[in-house]
Amino acid sequence: MSTVDTIKQQIENNAILLYMKGTPRFPQCGFSSRAVEAITACGERFAFVNILEAPEIRAELPNYANWPTFPQLWINGELVGGCDIICELAESGELKAMIQAAARDAGAAEAEA
Repeated sequence: MSTVDTIKQQIENNAILLYMKGTPRFPQCGFSSRAVEAITACGERFAFVNILEAPEIRAELPNYANWPTFPQLWINGELVGGCDIICELAESGELKAMIQAAARDAGAAEAEA
């Protein structure tokens, strides 16, 4: 499987996905840490990919997403954005609504399977 195919599969298989440096428990940069805090505050589980352990994804994802930096938040297959956008959406309350809707939809899809 190519790196692009791996990225597509990760995005398709996870309603809420954060590409980040480190892990939610041990973020390896301030931007990833802030993004995790904002997403975690929404109260739903989310998937993550530690790009420091996946250099091929770290190299390819900016081209695929047309977004040069990390972290990157994807919800329902769509790129939401990076740390600044995540934090702005969290402050306005939009992030929580987006994440809860995605989690609800994913739960419904799992129930149907």
